[in-house]
Amino acid sequence: MPLKYLKNGKLTVKETMAITMIDPYNVEHTEFENSHLLAKLKKAVIAARIWTGQNEESSILYKVTTSDLGDKELYEHIKEDYNTVRNAIINRGFKSLTGKMGLSIQPRTKGAGHGSTSRAFYARTGFLKEFIFPEL
Repeated sequence: MPLKYLKNGKLTVKETMAITMIDPYNVEHTEFENSHLLAKLKKAVIAARIWTGQNEESSILYKVTTSDLGDKELYEHIKEDYNTVRNAIINRGFKSLTGKMGLSIQPRTKGAGHGSTSRAFYARTGFLKEFIFPEL
């Protein structure tokens, strides 16, 4: 997970992070508690490193952490995001998914986009900051 320095000198998360691909059949037929998304988040290890540039040959490891879902409010946000995606698939179809959905987790095209039909669950930067910079 790349981190970058802002102009004010503060360190922040550089980009969203892919968690797992979205299988529309599986999401439609699986409650959040048994979802592939939750299973992946429970065992995720996040290696946050400081991004040094486009052609970086090395980087500085800032922190290694897990996505601890013990916080009830955070867990409920993720569950709500999953159910938003699930309901969209059930009611409007897989193609209705958009990156504008979700507070913590968003469905997005995987890869370059521009005609790509595959989608993945991505962790938004604000969600990632809660694990990398919990003191803030």
